[in-house]
Amino acid sequence: MTERSADTTSPRRPLPPPPPGPPTEDTAVRPSLAERIQAKLSSATTTEDRSSAGSGAEPEKKPAKKPAPKPVAQNRGPRRARLRLTRVDPWSVMKSAFLLAIAFGVVTVVAVAMVWTVLDQAGVWTSINDTVKESIGGPETADFDIENYLGTSRVLGFTMLVAAVDVVLLTAVATLGAFLYNMSAALLGGVEVTLAEDNH
Repeated sequence: MTERSADTTSPRRPLPPPPPGPPTEDTAVRPSLAERIQAKLSSATTTEDRSSAGSGAEPEKKPAKKPAPKPVAQNRGPRRARLRLTRVDPWSVMKSAFLLAIAFGVVTVVAVAMVWTVLDQAGVWTSINDTVKESIGGPETADFDIENYLGTSRVLGFTMLVAAVDVVLLTAVATLGAFLYNMSAALLGGVEVTLAEDNH
């Protein structure tokens, strides 16, 4: 018991200082990643400059690529396409024929009215009446007037009637022709049409 108490009361010796040497990882400051990359790049550029200055030769230049020659455009003729008309829509044919027939009827009525007006203004009907009276003579020709038979109003009325009949007939004939063409095209293949491109 006496020995243990003596050991505990004796003063402790201080630890010796660490020996001098390279700094450990804890004490050393590591450089950042950007600083290391910049240092490597600067060292690489300095070695290249030294090698080029020592040799005295210029760096080789790559030959420039020549542009590929453009293909020469050949003078070709106009393109052609062979098409076959195999079917015609009867409904569209009927509408187109109806409108064209109406236009034809209007043109006919206007043309007849203009012609008869010019003939009346030129005095043709009066000269015809005088000629008939002089050639035949007698009391029967005293009241003769050609305008009662070929007058403007009578001729225009007849022309309008003919134009209305033409509208109905032309529309019906065109529609029937469309049906007949479709039947013939189903048997024979239709009409071939060659189309060419216009270069002008």
